[in-house]
Amino acid sequence: MKTRQHGFTMIELIVVIVILGVLAAVALPRFSNIQSDARIAKLNAARGAVQAASSMIHGTVLVRGGQQDANNCPGTSTQASNATSLAGTVCTEQGLISVINGYPTANLAGIIDAAGLTSVFPATEADLAREGYSTTADGTATGTATGGATIGSTITVRVTGGSNSANCSFTYSPANGGATGSAAVVSAVTTTGC
Repeated sequence: MKTRQHGFTMIELIVVIVILGVLAAVALPRFSNIQSDARIAKLNAARGAVQAASSMIHGTVLVRGGQQDANNCPGTSTQASNATSLAGTVCTEQGLISVINGYPTANLAGIIDAAGLTSVFPATEADLAREGYSTTADGTATGTATGGATIGSTITVRVTGGSNSANCSFTYSPANGGATGSAAVVSAVTTTGC
């Protein structure tokens, strides 16, 4: 006996198309928001790296007790001063990190290099841009100047690519309110522009 095969009926095709339409309507908004979620995750990762680097550099300064290193830092012909309150430097595996108040300075040579936000050491603004970051107020805000660095300075780290990178950021300062001896401050993230 010979059986004839038939294709899908029009109703079956319409049901499949409707189901796919409903799935697309539910899933598409979620997938379109993935880029924003990725920028927020990147921002939170950068903030965590800055907090950890700030604490580790501060711990290193305290352990070394302000005593200048006996040997040159890798890649340099300079010995780290390990200054606990004034401006100075700390030697890391990558190279010298600028410090003030016992914490990394609010600039590329300080907190950005310490946090390792780029794969290049020392970092430049172009290196940051390639990684999807930008900075503003690069350690130039007014504050108590000591040894060429500014205690009260603030740097804003931004993740680029969103609707408004100024609102996809956080700030870092090596001293709370510019007070000598106070702890470094890392603000909460602002994500409305991610």
